[in-house]
Amino acid sequence: MAARRQRTVITGGAGFIGSHLCDYFVEAGHEVICLDNLLTGSGSHIEHLLGREDFRFIDYDVTGYIHVGGPVDNVLHFASPASPVDYLEYPIETLKVGALGTHKALGLARDKGARFLLASTSEAYGDPQIHPQPETYWGNVNPVGPRGVYDEAKRFAEALTMAYHRTHGMDTHIARIFNTYGPRMRLYDGRALPTFFRQALKGEDLTVYGDGSQTRSFCYVGDMIEGIGRLLKSDEHEPVNLGNPDELTILELAREIIELTGAKSKIVFEPLPTDDPKVRQPDIAKAKRVLGWEPTTPRSEGLKRALDYFREQVAQGAQNG
Repeated sequence: MAARRQRTVITGGAGFIGSHLCDYFVEAGHEVICLDNLLTGSGSHIEHLLGREDFRFIDYDVTGYIHVGGPVDNVLHFASPASPVDYLEYPIETLKVGALGTHKALGLARDKGARFLLASTSEAYGDPQIHPQPETYWGNVNPVGPRGVYDEAKRFAEALTMAYHRTHGMDTHIARIFNTYGPRMRLYDGRALPTFFRQALKGEDLTVYGDGSQTRSFCYVGDMIEGIGRLLKSDEHEPVNLGNPDELTILELAREIIELTGAKSKIVFEPLPTDDPKVRQPDIAKAKRVLGWEPTTPRSEGLKRALDYFREQVAQGAQNG
């Protein structure tokens, strides 16, 4: 008798990283069940999978009770608004999916005896006073600031995941995901990289907040997906940083994108948003040690792949607009 294929549930599976995970697990031979209410995700990210016998999309808000018939081997909880534009527009939804959504996803995994992986975030570190950020750092988060709705939702989700692991002996994993980029990012998601690409490709000036000296570290989505896949199969239950330690300033990124696109854009400066982190760089020593993982896509190569995608998106917007 042939072995049963693994069944993997991905919440937020129509989002940027979630949709790449749907591809990854379908290609690995799993049956994938994607749950997403399309608040910030897009059906276009998964339309190439629709109609396959090994993929199912369910339009669903995971803050409600989650029922999936039959066995489930893996639950990956990626449902959440994930950019400042989104979670400032949907603050209550962001808190609910981090709290109630995590509770419901953990409940499904516990009921099915499945492995569970939480998509946490480098924002758990807030505006860090330790640099680069190791997993042992507890962070510097303003719980009542505008960004607190995302930061604290993810910190609560981590605490809840560890409580289920310790109380119920569940096989849980926590990925602290640092800035990730690549195809399927939304042009208007508000993050620096897609914004710069959109502005440069439209011939607009690039908007840099503050003096541009704040740093970020960008990981290509293909590398991130590989890290998540390895973490899910690992024996590590404490949080693991996943990201690319190749740090640069936002001003440097803006200049790189102007050069890459050949745009004639200038750089204009706007006030820094409240609680915007001054630095962000993952310490990935733990990921190297326990997962044998580190990013392999140079930024120059990743940005070229992203440029092809954003150029297509801007062209489509011009045709449709």
